[in-house]
Amino acid sequence: MSEQGTYPASRRFVRTLSRRRVLGLLALAGAGSGLWHWRHAKTQPTIFEQDTLQLPRRTERPRRVVVVGAGLAGLACAYELSARGFAVTLIERAEQLGGKLVSWPIEVLGEKFTMEHGFHGFFPQYYNLNGLVAELQLAQNFVDLKTYAVLYRHKYAPEIFRPSSAAFPWNIVDLAVSSANRGAWGLNLASFDHWRVFQAITSFHTQVTRRPLEELSVSEWVAKNFPQGLYDLYFLPFAKSTLNAPDLLSVGEMLQFFHFYFFGNPEGLAFRGTRQDMGTSLIDPIAAAFVHNGGTLITGAQVERVRWQSGRVVSMTYRQGQDSLDAPLWVDRDRSLAGPDRYYRQGERVFAVRGAAREAVALNCTHQGCTVDRLADGGFQCPCHGATFDSEGRVVQGPARADLPRARIVEQEGERLRLAGKDTPTQTGELEADYFVLAADVPGMRQLFERSEGEVHEGVRRQIADLAIADPFAVARFWFDRDFEWNYSDFASLSGYRLTDSITLYHHIQEQYIDWAKRTGGSVVELHAYCYKEKEFPTREALLATFESELFEIVPALREAQVLHRELLNQKNFSGYPPGSYAGRPETTTAVPNLIFAGDWVKMPFPCGLMERAVSSGFLAANAVLQREGLQRRVLLTVSPEGALRPFTQWLEP
Repeated sequence: MSEQGTYPASRRFVRTLSRRRVLGLLALAGAGSGLWHWRHAKTQPTIFEQDTLQLPRRTERPRRVVVVGAGLAGLACAYELSARGFAVTLIERAEQLGGKLVSWPIEVLGEKFTMEHGFHGFFPQYYNLNGLVAELQLAQNFVDLKTYAVLYRHKYAPEIFRPSSAAFPWNIVDLAVSSANRGAWGLNLASFDHWRVFQAITSFHTQVTRRPLEELSVSEWVAKNFPQGLYDLYFLPFAKSTLNAPDLLSVGEMLQFFHFYFFGNPEGLAFRGTRQDMGTSLIDPIAAAFVHNGGTLITGAQVERVRWQSGRVVSMTYRQGQDSLDAPLWVDRDRSLAGPDRYYRQGERVFAVRGAAREAVALNCTHQGCTVDRLADGGFQCPCHGATFDSEGRVVQGPARADLPRARIVEQEGERLRLAGKDTPTQTGELEADYFVLAADVPGMRQLFERSEGEVHEGVRRQIADLAIADPFAVARFWFDRDFEWNYSDFASLSGYRLTDSITLYHHIQEQYIDWAKRTGGSVVELHAYCYKEKEFPTREALLATFESELFEIVPALREAQVLHRELLNQKNFSGYPPGSYAGRPETTTAVPNLIFAGDWVKMPFPCGLMERAVSSGFLAANAVLQREGLQRRVLLTVSPEGALRPFTQWLEP
């Protein structure tokens, strides 16, 4: 007799149904478990570069490397190569290290403080930078800021970002759930243009995404039926965080920036700050480790000539000291500069001659080379970091340590002068090496190629000449006689203001300012303008007045406070990423066998931004040398290299 015939129909139904239920429940549980795991599992970084073979880590052959530029990129490269047994010389034009992260002492209200060029946040997806911090055991130098806020001048409620371990799309779901502005995003699901926007921002791919969008600026792209709320809330403030204005930033660059910070990033946007200034917390320890590894550090040194021969760089000559002229130099009259003096220029060098004087004062600040302005009292002031000099060019106030160089006028031909160095003490040197790593900022790179001689590779020269510089970046730091209530993160982005893009409460973050505030009851507040238009704010006075006015709008309680001191910094050497620039952007390796590039202006093969871009480029440069020498490369990490939805949305690509 069959099994079916031994049970009543009702029991057979119940038994059959029970099996189905069990299978269904198991399937449902499995799906739920998978969904839970997808929702909560910690996404691991992507390994971008790692050798599959076990290769030697240190060179056994004498190999010399010269690295030019001691910003974060140059320091990372020099540190890695020195740790691998290379004889590395790191040469820096400024007396202080750090490039855009430089720190210097100032005196305020009879006390010593350390100033820097603005607050910098360390995001959790800065895998390579954070790896270096861990390697050097510097974790104690950082403080967790817990949250990150974006505050809007009009219309929108604040956005608050917190730590997360959710990968896309759950991080966006979390954002939508927590955002008080989700109803204002302006998405229209019936609009094909809006679906195209969705496809572009969730399906990033370095090569494919850039092709149709690289020729557009962000301003041009969002003018074409873009969700207005999304632009106001996220795209505008974060696009400016690239330090490039939307009208001069390519869509391709913005998409990789958003992918790195949002759509490919499972870490959230909360970050760390430094307990002390950047120099003390990060730059000096990297430099100390480099020197401990046997590296040679040369500061305050101007590269005078880069010598090429047989398709290679063979040597560099440099000069230290006040006299910047190693040979007579012809300079041409520059009538575009206004003032009481006559101005002359040769490349990046600017000179001023007053009246019938037979001497010219070099107007390039001895701190980081910015062109100084003439003051009403006859002295000079650097618009970048505030160094001041008297009418003779002698240092009055740092961060500059050396006086402005002076040169003798030995000949004149119409609108041209021939200048010669004065008999002031200088030190010269020549560096020969197997590899040269150029890690200066964009103006510095241009200068290095202007001073190149011999068989210079014209293709590489053109690539450097085509690099762009972003609009200026300004920082104002205020000391007040009282504190105030603040209910947001100690660093917050701002949007909708004419000048100001962020606010930092230094008396809540860095120890020296915390201590001062506790003793005095005061506060120290810093404002950033990431990429302002010079025509709108042509003077230091205009910048300070606007910063102060907007600060009182952001923090009304400070209107009744007394401003005890102000510092204004202004710098125009940040890398630009304009439309159409990606294809010709220099890569780490070049057509010159022993010439390698590092810096945030280098074309990166994986998503990254800001400090992580700089340090990753330095490690890429080191890896290029290591690979050519048959050595184990440093493992480099990144977020997921392409958008998670790209396999499903490729049909929307133009």
